[in-house]
Amino acid sequence: MTTVDSSGYAPEWLRLREPADTAARAADLVTLLPAGPAVIRDLGCGTGAMGRWLSGRLPKPQRWILHDQDPRLLEIAARSLPPEISVETEQADVTRLNISGTSLVTASALLDLLTKEEIQRLVKSCVDAQSPALFTLSVTGSAQITPPDELDEALNTAFNDHQRRDGKLGPEAAAFTAAEFTRHGWTVHTRPSPWRLGPEHRELIDSWYRGFVAAAREQRPDLAAPEDRRITEVTVHHQDLLALP
Repeated sequence: MTTVDSSGYAPEWLRLREPADTAARAADLVTLLPAGPAVIRDLGCGTGAMGRWLSGRLPKPQRWILHDQDPRLLEIAARSLPPEISVETEQADVTRLNISGTSLVTASALLDLLTKEEIQRLVKSCVDAQSPALFTLSVTGSAQITPPDELDEALNTAFNDHQRRDGKLGPEAAAFTAAEFTRHGWTVHTRPSPWRLGPEHRELIDSWYRGFVAAAREQRPDLAAPEDRRITEVTVHHQDLLALP
């Protein structure tokens, strides 16, 4: 996830970040997908932002199967997709799915929350089902803040270490996932998908920074980040990944 915000995965945080996510995703990867009717599984769907972004870029008909651990988010997501799209919901562990018959597996800001073993299971599920996979907005461990502060490097290092807690791959997740698909003989395309936030993203910048600092200080309580920092721009680096059999 791009940040560990106090709102967690609350709908308010997901709503706040959606415009930045939409602008950042590498839309050209969608043009590389096989044509034809689609059965799409959206893993960790949140409020359905991926479905809103992707459904209009894919041919019809489409059947979306939405997966999330939070039933409240599943309900919101199911209501939010275009009415001409067939939608189902499933509350399940997204790394232990039988995805046979799926023509596309997709997720947004998910890989960095997974462990090595969970990613290996997910990749194997896609390979066994011969289902292409489009994973967007995985953090890569770098953020630039303007104007800069002398503590930024230490904050970024501590934040990345926090992302790796409990065995999660955090900023290494996208590269590890790409290597796993390649190991199975699949073709992998990657694109940078950074958030580029400016004055028009004031609320998102403030929320992101609070979460960024909170996670860093949880990892390193000695860090004393300025409370009243006035940030004008932030670039948060992510990577999008498309794996094809």
